[in-house]
Amino acid sequence: MKIAVAGAAGMVGSRVVSEAAGRGHDLVAIFRRERRAALPPGVTAVEGDANDSDRMSGLFHGTDAIVAATRPAPGHETTAVMTTTALLDAAATAGRRILVVGGAAPLRIPGHPDRLVVDSPEYVPRQWRAIAAASAAQLDACRAHRADWVYLSPPAVLEPGHRTGEYRRGTTTLITGADGTSRISAEDLAVAVLDELETPGGNRHFTVGY
Repeated sequence: MKIAVAGAAGMVGSRVVSEAAGRGHDLVAIFRRERRAALPPGVTAVEGDANDSDRMSGLFHGTDAIVAATRPAPGHETTAVMTTTALLDAAATAGRRILVVGGAAPLRIPGHPDRLVVDSPEYVPRQWRAIAAASAAQLDACRAHRADWVYLSPPAVLEPGHRTGEYRRGTTTLITGADGTSRISAEDLAVAVLDELETPGGNRHFTVGY
Protein backbone atom coordinates (compact mmCIF):
# COMPACT_ATOMS: atom_id res chain seq x y z
CA MET A 1 0.00 0.00 0.00
CA LYS A 2 1.19 3.52 -0.76
CA ILE A 3 0.30 5.95 2.01
CA ALA A 4 0.60 9.74 2.15
CA VAL A 5 1.12 11.24 5.62
CA ALA A 6 0.45 14.95 6.09
CA GLY A 7 2.08 16.25 9.26
CA ALA A 8 4.87 13.67 9.06
CA ALA A 9 7.14 15.66 11.41
CA GLY A 10 4.68 15.61 14.31
CA MET A 11 4.39 13.30 17.29
CA VAL A 12 1.73 11.14 15.64
CA GLY A 13 2.75 11.58 12.00
CA SER A 14 6.36 10.57 12.58
CA ARG A 15 5.26 7.40 14.33
CA VAL A 16 2.74 6.57 11.61
CA VAL A 17 5.58 6.84 9.08
CA SER A 18 7.79 4.52 11.14
CA GLU A 19 5.00 2.00 11.75
CA ALA A 20 3.95 1.94 8.10
CA ALA A 21 7.53 1.60 6.87
CA GLY A 22 8.08 -1.24 9.32
CA ARG A 23 5.12 -3.04 7.79
CA GLY A 24 6.58 -2.71 4.32
CA HIS A 25 4.34 0.04 2.95
CA ASP A 26 5.53 2.80 0.63
CA LEU A 27 5.30 6.24 2.19
CA VAL A 28 4.98 9.79 0.94
CA ALA A 29 5.93 11.77 4.05
CA ILE A 30 4.80 15.38 3.70
CA PHE A 31 6.74 18.02 5.64
CA ARG A 32 6.09 21.73 5.79
CA ARG A 33 9.81 22.41 5.47
CA GLU A 34 12.72 20.55 3.92
CA ARG A 35 13.47 17.32 5.77
CA ARG A 36 17.15 16.70 6.45
CA ALA A 37 17.02 13.80 8.93
CA ALA A 38 17.30 10.23 7.70
CA LEU A 39 14.05 8.39 7.04
CA PRO A 40 13.32 4.64 6.93
CA PRO A 41 13.65 2.80 3.61
CA GLY A 42 10.60 3.14 1.40
CA VAL A 43 9.83 6.68 2.56
CA THR A 44 9.83 9.59 0.11
CA ALA A 45 10.02 13.01 1.77
CA VAL A 46 8.28 15.93 0.05
CA GLU A 47 7.58 19.52 1.01
CA GLY A 48 4.02 20.74 1.12
CA ASP A 49 1.70 23.09 2.97
CA ALA A 50 -1.36 21.20 4.26
CA ASN A 51 -3.47 24.30 3.60
CA ASP A 52 -2.64 24.19 -0.13
CA SER A 53 -5.31 21.78 -1.39
CA ASP A 54 -4.05 21.88 -5.00
CA ARG A 55 -0.53 20.90 -3.95
CA MET A 56 -1.89 18.23 -1.60
CA SER A 57 -4.20 16.67 -4.20
CA GLY A 58 -1.24 16.35 -6.54
CA LEU A 59 0.74 14.56 -3.83
CA PHE A 60 -2.22 12.31 -3.02
CA HIS A 61 -2.64 11.06 -6.58
CA GLY A 62 -1.17 7.60 -6.97
CA THR A 63 -1.51 6.76 -3.28
CA ASP A 64 -3.91 4.24 -1.75
CA ALA A 65 -4.68 6.09 1.47
CA ILE A 66 -3.99 9.34 3.28
CA VAL A 67 -3.32 10.11 6.94
CA ALA A 68 -3.93 13.65 8.16
CA ALA A 69 -1.86 14.03 11.33
CA THR A 70 -1.51 17.79 11.41
CA ARG A 71 -1.89 19.77 14.63
CA PRO A 72 -2.03 23.56 14.98
CA ALA A 73 0.60 25.38 16.99
CA PRO A 74 -0.45 26.76 20.39
CA GLY A 75 -2.38 29.98 19.88
CA HIS A 76 -3.48 28.93 16.39
CA GLU A 77 -6.03 26.28 17.35
CA THR A 78 -8.75 27.86 15.23
CA THR A 79 -6.82 26.96 12.06
CA ALA A 80 -7.51 23.24 12.63
CA VAL A 81 -10.79 23.33 10.73
CA MET A 82 -9.31 25.25 7.79
CA THR A 83 -6.38 22.85 7.49
CA THR A 84 -8.55 19.76 7.81
CA THR A 85 -10.99 21.09 5.22
CA ALA A 86 -8.14 21.74 2.77
CA LEU A 87 -6.91 18.17 3.23
CA LEU A 88 -10.44 16.79 2.82
CA ASP A 89 -10.80 18.83 -0.39
CA ALA A 90 -7.52 17.42 -1.67
CA ALA A 91 -8.48 13.86 -0.78
CA ALA A 92 -11.85 14.23 -2.51
CA THR A 93 -10.18 15.63 -5.64
CA ALA A 94 -7.70 12.75 -5.67
CA GLY A 95 -10.46 10.23 -4.97
CA ARG A 96 -8.66 8.76 -1.97
CA ARG A 97 -9.77 7.74 1.53
CA ILE A 98 -8.39 9.93 4.30
CA LEU A 99 -7.93 9.08 7.97
CA VAL A 100 -7.98 12.19 10.15
CA VAL A 101 -6.23 11.91 13.51
CA GLY A 102 -8.23 14.30 15.63
CA GLY A 103 -8.90 14.76 19.33
CA ALA A 104 -10.83 13.16 22.19
CA ALA A 105 -13.11 16.17 22.64
CA PRO A 106 -16.06 14.90 20.54
CA LEU A 107 -16.23 11.56 22.39
CA ARG A 108 -18.94 10.81 24.94
CA ILE A 109 -18.05 10.37 28.62
CA PRO A 110 -18.39 6.79 29.90
CA GLY A 111 -21.62 6.42 31.87
CA HIS A 112 -22.83 9.84 30.72
CA PRO A 113 -23.88 9.52 27.05
CA ASP A 114 -25.37 13.02 27.09
CA ARG A 115 -21.98 14.64 27.91
CA LEU A 116 -18.93 15.13 25.72
CA VAL A 117 -15.29 15.09 26.76
CA VAL A 118 -14.89 18.68 25.57
CA ASP A 119 -17.24 19.78 28.39
CA SER A 120 -15.42 17.84 31.13
CA PRO A 121 -12.78 19.60 33.28
CA GLU A 122 -11.75 16.13 34.47
CA TYR A 123 -10.46 15.20 31.02
CA VAL A 124 -9.85 18.65 29.55
CA PRO A 125 -7.95 21.05 31.86
CA ARG A 126 -8.29 24.73 31.13
CA GLN A 127 -4.99 24.90 29.21
CA TRP A 128 -6.29 22.33 26.70
CA ARG A 129 -9.75 23.76 26.13
CA ALA A 130 -8.84 25.65 22.95
CA ILE A 131 -7.46 22.60 21.15
CA ALA A 132 -10.32 20.47 22.49
CA ALA A 133 -12.90 22.86 21.05
CA ALA A 134 -10.97 22.90 17.77
CA SER A 135 -11.03 19.10 17.50
CA ALA A 136 -14.79 19.03 18.11
CA ALA A 137 -15.22 21.55 15.29
CA GLN A 138 -12.82 19.49 13.18
CA LEU A 139 -15.10 16.45 13.37
CA ASP A 140 -18.08 18.63 12.43
CA ALA A 141 -16.13 19.74 9.34
CA CYS A 142 -15.54 16.11 8.39
CA ARG A 143 -19.22 15.25 8.80
CA ALA A 144 -20.17 18.07 6.46
CA HIS A 145 -17.65 17.07 3.77
CA ARG A 146 -18.10 14.88 0.70
CA ALA A 147 -14.70 13.19 1.06
CA ASP A 148 -14.32 9.53 2.00
CA TRP A 149 -13.07 10.09 5.53
CA VAL A 150 -12.64 8.31 8.86
CA TYR A 151 -11.91 10.20 12.10
CA LEU A 152 -9.78 8.71 14.87
CA SER A 153 -10.21 10.18 18.33
CA PRO A 154 -7.30 9.32 20.63
CA PRO A 155 -7.94 8.95 24.37
CA ALA A 156 -7.65 11.88 26.78
CA VAL A 157 -3.88 11.46 27.18
CA LEU A 158 -1.71 10.86 24.13
CA GLU A 159 2.05 11.07 24.60
CA PRO A 160 5.29 9.45 23.45
CA GLY A 161 5.94 6.06 24.99
CA HIS A 162 6.49 2.45 23.99
CA ARG A 163 5.00 0.32 21.26
CA THR A 164 3.17 -2.64 22.80
CA GLY A 165 1.01 -3.41 19.77
CA GLU A 166 -1.95 -3.69 22.17
CA TYR A 167 -4.99 -1.44 22.43
CA ARG A 168 -8.76 -1.53 22.74
CA ARG A 169 -11.00 -0.11 20.04
CA GLY A 170 -14.30 1.69 20.56
CA THR A 171 -16.61 3.98 18.64
CA THR A 172 -17.85 7.29 20.07
CA THR A 173 -17.31 6.81 23.83
CA LEU A 174 -14.01 7.54 25.57
CA ILE A 175 -12.10 4.39 26.53
CA THR A 176 -10.93 4.38 30.14
CA GLY A 177 -9.02 1.94 32.31
CA ALA A 178 -10.13 0.45 35.62
CA ASP A 179 -8.66 3.48 37.40
CA GLY A 180 -10.62 5.90 35.22
CA THR A 181 -7.63 7.13 33.25
CA SER A 182 -7.76 7.36 29.46
CA ARG A 183 -4.47 7.08 27.61
CA ILE A 184 -2.36 5.53 24.88
CA SER A 185 1.18 5.97 23.61
CA ALA A 186 1.70 7.70 20.27
CA GLU A 187 3.43 4.51 19.13
CA ASP A 188 0.35 2.38 19.77
CA LEU A 189 -1.93 5.00 18.23
CA ALA A 190 0.16 4.59 15.08
CA VAL A 191 -0.47 0.83 15.28
CA ALA A 192 -4.21 1.55 15.37
CA VAL A 193 -3.92 3.91 12.39
CA LEU A 194 -2.19 1.27 10.26
CA ASP A 195 -4.61 -1.45 11.39
CA GLU A 196 -7.50 0.73 10.21
CA LEU A 197 -5.86 1.47 6.87
CA GLU A 198 -5.11 -2.20 6.26
CA THR A 199 -8.44 -3.55 7.55
CA PRO A 200 -11.12 -0.83 7.82
CA GLY A 201 -13.36 -1.29 10.84
CA GLY A 202 -16.46 0.19 9.26
CA ASN A 203 -16.88 3.17 11.64
CA ARG A 204 -16.43 6.72 10.38
CA HIS A 205 -15.64 7.86 13.94
CA PHE A 206 -13.75 5.55 16.27
CA THR A 207 -11.43 5.70 19.24
CA VAL A 208 -8.73 3.57 20.84
CA GLY A 209 -7.13 3.31 24.27
CA TYR A 210 -5.61 0.92 26.78
